[in-house]
Amino acid sequence: MPVAGHALAVAGRLAQSASEAAADAGEVKYRADLLRDLLTGRLADAARLPPAWLGALAHRNVTVVVAEPDPLADDSAATLRRHQDALTAAWTTSVRQADPEGVVAGYPGEIVALIAVPPDSGPRSAACPARDAAARVRLACARIPRSFTTGISRQVRGIEALPTAYEQARRAVDAGRRLQGPGAVTDFDRLGVFRLLSLLPADGELERFAVEVLGVLADPQEPEAVDLRRTLQVLLETNLNVAETSRRLYVHYNTLRYRIGKLERLVGPFTQDSRLRLDLLIALEIVHLGDTAPHPPCV
Repeated sequence: MPVAGHALAVAGRLAQSASEAAADAGEVKYRADLLRDLLTGRLADAARLPPAWLGALAHRNVTVVVAEPDPLADDSAATLRRHQDALTAAWTTSVRQADPEGVVAGYPGEIVALIAVPPDSGPRSAACPARDAAARVRLACARIPRSFTTGISRQVRGIEALPTAYEQARRAVDAGRRLQGPGAVTDFDRLGVFRLLSLLPADGELERFAVEVLGVLADPQEPEAVDLRRTLQVLLETNLNVAETSRRLYVHYNTLRYRIGKLERLVGPFTQDSRLRLDLLIALEIVHLGDTAPHPPCV
């Protein structure tokens, strides 16, 4: 083939590849925009869904999964974008491996997936497909120096339930990171009392409750308050078993007795009052969780 003809052929193939890439990018954006409208409640009519893509999800039980890249100390916008693109690709591969009709989309600061679950799944087993998918992503992205925190909603059915499930998944991310640290995988259904706390608005009422119950122990920066809160937490976890608490904290039995006396002077007779112990447990978790407001949604 003459040089000019070969060059034209190469140019034609490059142009075709660029056109196909642009078409693929357009399709990805269209799907992401459509999922965003579903998650935020702007699209609630199943008849408007493409039958070959999201239409099937209107008739299946699904969990909504939110995976949020954890921040790095020396973060930059370019690094975050590169890592998130890799995580989005890994989530897409992982979800489609188990569920060819699964839906994945990347947004600034988060990846969202809709994963089908068997209709007879209980609350715990419903989260298994999402947990398995997260484990595959973690393995595939082992070389990326960034963890991600994952939240899993309850199983839902029908597109009208997706906004609530999305909110549950986001709250599970927020609570899971505070409770377990970066990289946590948390089911909304397993949050227990933390689920109730995460549903309260971030208007300062939780913090006020913690201060009322704990008093000076609510100070998150005071070293002595931190030590006494830790002692109180373990005492409550062990049902006031002094010997077990002493063992867990590596402190002498008499030292622990002294601390208990000091705690009762500060917060009241918790060893005699079960209601006060409940208030203290909740207040301690509020201090631990901090602000329970979730991050902004994908709008």
